[in-house]
This record gives sequence, structure tokens and C-alpha cells, in this order.
Amino acid sequence: MKTIFMIIDDDEDDKFFFKEATEAMNTSCECLEASDGVDALKQLRKIEILPNFIFLDVNMPRMDGRECLTELKKDEKLKNIPVIMYSTSFSKESIEEFRILGSSHYLYKPTDMNKLPEQISLAIKKSMLAS
Repeated sequence: MKTIFMIIDDDEDDKFFFKEATEAMNTSCECLEASDGVDALKQLRKIEILPNFIFLDVNMPRMDGRECLTELKKDEKLKNIPVIMYSTSFSKESIEEFRILGSSHYLYKPTDMNKLPEQISLAIKKSMLAS
């Protein structure tokens, strides 16, 4: 079975590294990309096969991660997709806020991209335990 990821991030390099990491994890996966929350919601509302997991950057223009998470969880079609917040920094308060808004876990953007596949796998496992 193919695993479909979606990375929502305004940073082209971060999207590139994320996509590379998912390909390194598993040959039977696909990675969708969106540049911000507005772009992501537009894509997700049109596609037939939804992603298994969404990785959502916190700081983006137009619609940030908080707003996008809120919209995802309001949408009947999208609300059950596990959302993992993805950022360079989190506070205890922001982690708790994202959990209350409906995220299933969080993942720090790594400084060592070689560790990203393992970190994505771990975040997915923790996300599934949380649901």
C-alpha cells in the first residue's frame, strides 16, 4: 500500500529535503507539496485520494500553520488526516496549543538532513499512538 505524505511549507529547500527523506524511507510513497495553508486547502479539497499524513510548517505567509490546522479540522473531508506540526522551534505553550487545535504530534526541522527520514518515521509512530 502506498503512503501519501503532504508537506505544507513556504521554504523550497525544506520541501525538497522532506521529499527526499520520504523517498529514502520507503519506495512506495508519494509526497504532495503545498507552499502555504491556502494552497494546501485548495489542493486537498480537489484531490480524490487524501494523504495519510500532513506535515505542516508553523510560520508561513498568507495562511500560517495555526490557521491551516484550524481549517483542516473544521473540514469534514479533511479532519481525520493526522497533522504533524513541523518547525524549527516550539514552546511548551505552542505544542499544547497545536494539540488542542487537533495536531497529532510535532517535529522539529532537523539541522542534519540525514536524520530526517528516521525523525519522520518516529513522528508518524508517535502520531498514531496519540490518535
